[in-house]
Amino acid sequence: MTAAIVPEPRWPAFVAMLAAGGVYLALPERLSLGPGCALLAIILVLMVPIAVSNRRGDFHITRPLVVLANGAITVAMIASLALLIEGIPQHRDSPMALLRGALALWFTNVVVFALWYWKLDAGGPSRRDARSGRLKSSFLFPQMLNEEGRDPSWSPQFMDYLFLAFNTSTAFSPTDTAVLSRWAKAGTMLQSLISLAIVVLLAARAVNIF
Repeated sequence: MTAAIVPEPRWPAFVAMLAAGGVYLALPERLSLGPGCALLAIILVLMVPIAVSNRRGDFHITRPLVVLANGAITVAMIASLALLIEGIPQHRDSPMALLRGALALWFTNVVVFALWYWKLDAGGPSRRDARSGRLKSSFLFPQMLNEEGRDPSWSPQFMDYLFLAFNTSTAFSPTDTAVLSRWAKAGTMLQSLISLAIVVLLAARAVNIF
């Protein structure tokens, strides 16, 4: 008999969006795409209809709004990374500003890819909650396996995707989770590349500083 699937709470992902907007404020003004508070303001504005539609169960409204919010975070992160790369040859940023900006971008990289994995995998949280039977996930988490094979009652939640994204940015590859689909492989490759670029930029700048 298949165990009942408990609906996933959405608030951890919503808190992560707000955290990404807050961390963006830590960037030096030169690395921000517009005013530093603009990204957080956009997320706060979108968070109101996101929370209301989610509470009402109108996930057909929640989904595009979450994609829009995460898209804004992604565009801001990529633009800031480009500005960081552009300014390193001219030494436009002080060592402390560079370190602060790199740490903020690294954290944002983890959060934004965790959000994309969470939102895209197996059709998103609403479809994972509504499924019947085995989960068709793009990631093979250890909890999906037992002595007899897959466990159909287990479903990944945001913390699992955050852990996956953290490991990908830290080790430049997933650790305990297998990546199965092509879009997920492309996503983890891109995340690893961004994380590696941030680390290489810091190392290159450090060589010039000391």
